[in-house]
Amino acid sequence: MTTSLQTLSRPDSNTIRIFPSTRESVCALILEQERDVLDHVSSVLAGEACCVAGYTNTSDAWRGLQEGFLPDIALIDVSLRNGDGASALAWFLGLSPTVPTIALSCSFDPSWMIKAIKTGALDVLVPPFDRQDLRSSFARCMDFSPTIKRKEICEIPLTANTSFVICSDKMRTIASRCEVMATSDMPVLILGESGTGKEIVAHYIHKMSAYSKGPLVKVNCAAMPSDLLESELLGYEQGAFTGALKSKPGKFELSDHGTIFLDEIGEMSPALQPKLLQVLQDGTFSRLGGRTTIKVDVRVVAATNIDIKTAMAEKRFREDLYYRINGFSIQLPPLRNRREEIPVLIRYFMQKFAEKYARRPVNMSKELLAACMQYDWPGNLRELDNFVKRFQVLGDERVMMEELMRSCPVPLPLTPDTEITTPDEGLKKLLSNVKGVAEAKVIAAVLQRNDWRRKRTAAELKISYKALLYKMRQHGILAPAPAAAIHASPSPV
Repeated sequence: MTTSLQTLSRPDSNTIRIFPSTRESVCALILEQERDVLDHVSSVLAGEACCVAGYTNTSDAWRGLQEGFLPDIALIDVSLRNGDGASALAWFLGLSPTVPTIALSCSFDPSWMIKAIKTGALDVLVPPFDRQDLRSSFARCMDFSPTIKRKEICEIPLTANTSFVICSDKMRTIASRCEVMATSDMPVLILGESGTGKEIVAHYIHKMSAYSKGPLVKVNCAAMPSDLLESELLGYEQGAFTGALKSKPGKFELSDHGTIFLDEIGEMSPALQPKLLQVLQDGTFSRLGGRTTIKVDVRVVAATNIDIKTAMAEKRFREDLYYRINGFSIQLPPLRNRREEIPVLIRYFMQKFAEKYARRPVNMSKELLAACMQYDWPGNLRELDNFVKRFQVLGDERVMMEELMRSCPVPLPLTPDTEITTPDEGLKKLLSNVKGVAEAKVIAAVLQRNDWRRKRTAAELKISYKALLYKMRQHGILAPAPAAAIHASPSPV
């Protein structure tokens, strides 16, 4: 998108301010020490209908911010001569933590790339970058600006049956950093609870990287004993051990010029970890029983759901292996820490399963959606996926509500005085009481919303009128007496 430009002010040789003629534009701040690079970046962004303020040092940039320039996006040089560039990046992000920021440099150095990402940059541009590289990076990061309207959901197909679904700021940030990490061949360590989507992120990194033309090979390090895992990773020659009737290539060979995904690497046997470390150091190894050395070019992505630092402290995981696989790290938040995604993901899964099973999506009531929002989802996305699938197949909201009640470890009580049976009286009795408390709370809430009209409440809960009366007596739920009345009239039905 192009527009006529007007240079409104150039107070000194260290500042550029270019504004497009349109009133609706994105404001970009550029801090770049090289004047030629500053002019080039400014002209490219101005050609995209941006309001540009460019500076060659932090003092002028600080003055521009004090004068009221409010950027929607920033591009910061991390190789400034007068001071540490990473410090300049941290300085700006400290002032404007919600502004998406791109790190720039005139020299390629992987160490500063890592530092820039850890500091908070969403993207990194390394030389040589042309106009198209700048436009692409700018377009990706514009989606993170709080002043720009974003799509509610973004689905990125990865395989025939797998997609990366992005519908929150946290996941948009992770997706952007994955794109940056994909530009190098450094190993990536993905951390997070079971079901948070670690394998999906590994697929995404592979797809965005230069290794995407090669295969993505997955190895579950917790699925087999150490001896079998070693032969699975490195392969073996005929006669290497009993049962080795013919030679077999290992997973590292099969993933040559591609990506190997070492899932659950934190569960790997300590005896096998030194052998893996040797492969990761130079990409060379020998098959079991082999005499020749094999060299491969493989991008390594690893994942674990354990506390890796605790495992190192307990000597269950080698520190040198950790530092080898942790070129970049990504921490995936659990679903309970991004609850704003739950309604969007439910709609997405419903549509997906409706298409799969050739039926219309089942409507979900506000009560069931509210219960889904309150539930902690210990299985994260995997559990939510299966929950929606069952709901789509069964179509019975009462069953799904009861399932959430059974799964919820400690539902909120009906009143502050409600007591739950202690575990000393037996687990079955405890679970029965917990379920009863949650059931009573739901029934009372729906009755109150319907002004205690019991027939309407029974219909909304999808139970019979007699069943509702029984449950009200069972839980001691009574309609409130009318105010200022000696003889209470019967409660409406």
